[in-house]
Amino acid sequence: MSGPPSALDRSSRQVRSVLLLCWRDTGHPQGGGSETYLQRIGTQLAASGTRVTLRTASYPGAARREVVDGVEIQRRGGPYSVYVRAGLAMVAGRLGLGPMRRVRPDVVVDTQNGLPFLSRLAYGRRTVVLVHHCHREQWPVAGPVMSRIGWFVESRLSPRVHRRNQYVTVSLPSARDLTALGVDPANVAVVRNGVDAAPESSLAIARSATPRVVVLSRLVPHKQIEDALDVIARLRARIPDLHLDILGDGWWSQRLVEHAARLGITDAVTFHGHVDDGTKHAVLQRSWVHVLPSRKEGWGLAVVEAAQHGVPTIGYRSSGGLTDSIVDGVTGMLVDGYPDLVDGLERLLTDDVLREQLGVKAQLRSGEFSWEQSADAMRAVLETVRAGSLTSGVL
Repeated sequence: MSGPPSALDRSSRQVRSVLLLCWRDTGHPQGGGSETYLQRIGTQLAASGTRVTLRTASYPGAARREVVDGVEIQRRGGPYSVYVRAGLAMVAGRLGLGPMRRVRPDVVVDTQNGLPFLSRLAYGRRTVVLVHHCHREQWPVAGPVMSRIGWFVESRLSPRVHRRNQYVTVSLPSARDLTALGVDPANVAVVRNGVDAAPESSLAIARSATPRVVVLSRLVPHKQIEDALDVIARLRARIPDLHLDILGDGWWSQRLVEHAARLGITDAVTFHGHVDDGTKHAVLQRSWVHVLPSRKEGWGLAVVEAAQHGVPTIGYRSSGGLTDSIVDGVTGMLVDGYPDLVDGLERLLTDDVLREQLGVKAQLRSGEFSWEQSADAMRAVLETVRAGSLTSGVL
């Protein structure tokens, strides 16, 4: 039987500095759940004494350097040049030059939002590839040329370059997608999302007396918010006073406003845009059902945020990650297409007992997730990589 690890063993695993790479941060106008994931885990690591640096893209009004909740953020480049600028900065930093010359990471977390930063070329096996979900369904939005290049990089080049690196993803369906691309399952660890505690003041707000449906999402094409608008148009004649609240913003927002106008439901929809946490939780608390009609999800942080308020989520089974964040028939409902979405939402809005049962169980399950637990799991992965090994499974 082996004894406890020696001081030398612990020292070889301890992560004193970590570099996070991501195309956006939480302050970016198009930042979403994946950016929140990285920032929250980075904050927890920083609080425990690890030096955390986040390299990301710039955007109008953003500082080039800023410290947010203990995480030092460096912003350079745009949507695509961020990858080139970060690559050059990493190489220069290893030579003692440029803005990253003082960044000496024990481990690098390379967030692959479709495209990786290919930090392995600078840091070798100290790179951890973080993938929330694969982007096969999203690439067409980038155009015929970029979509082919992007999918080639994501599906062929990156798995080849990172074949000896540790992977981290946020759900079992995403882990299976990586395996389908050729990633060794023995190299894939699952570190699920945490969730910020809902403000106590929001939990005291009364549920709406009339049926209110909420969508909490970035407004981009693959989220398919049009489906939610179409459902409201179908059901409003059968369910009096039905109203849809849309929380979130994005470059697709005007298209959605125009779609609602074409459907003749402008009076039944409120586009809140980007809101603060207090407003978000207040709207969730008043809602009856959360709809997430996304084509693809890595996990679905919004599912757990709605669940904190006893609000069940209905979404598409084919999205992947929702099959992990929603326990079908227990904490919410998974459906197999738009007609089922219409029927399922109508049932949830008209069956008070079912809706209440799902909401109570969803709220109970939401208590199982925290950023502290997620950071502990990520720290275990980083320490394993620091020691020269790889890990797998749900942590």
